[in-house]
Amino acid sequence: MQRMMRGFIRGVDAVNYRLGRVMMYGIFVLMGVLLWSSVNKVFFLPSLWTLEMAQFVMVGYYVLGGPYSMQMGDHVRMDLLYGDWSVRKKAWVDMFTVLLLIFYLVVLLYGAISSTAYSLGYWQTEPLSYLFGVVTGTEEIGRLEQSSSAWRPYLWPVKVVMIVGFFLMILQCLSELCKDVLRLKGHEI
Repeated sequence: MQRMMRGFIRGVDAVNYRLGRVMMYGIFVLMGVLLWSSVNKVFFLPSLWTLEMAQFVMVGYYVLGGPYSMQMGDHVRMDLLYGDWSVRKKAWVDMFTVLLLIFYLVVLLYGAISSTAYSLGYWQTEPLSYLFGVVTGTEEIGRLEQSSSAWRPYLWPVKVVMIVGFFLMILQCLSELCKDVLRLKGHEI
């Protein structure tokens, strides 16, 4: 069991570490889009796409970078109390809070799946089976949802990014849970 947990931890941490290192540079993409917007507003005609593109880039940056941030321990904690606790007490508290976080992320993932199914033209009550059918080719895509702005981009790409990000965050939470279990058993990580 310990070997499986360590393998799971290594695999999830490796994927999220590499993706997080790439997503760190997403801030430069965001800066580029906003710089382009500023230059166009001052010297040329304002671009219609820059505001929404900046929002989409920010969603990817935030959602896909979240698991990396969690892995590195860069998320917010109440260090006033947490910093003085023993390793075992930290592990117990982390296990409890990560279980709450997993519940929250599962709800967000289901919402993202439902929203993605809607953006692909599905208006029924079974979004999971519909998306599985789209992936396997047994379901057809309906009328694609577009933004109501003047640019009118399709919304499904950013919603798929949200699904991937929430799924990776759940995996990272499970990895952190496994690390806490190993710490409670007295193993080095």
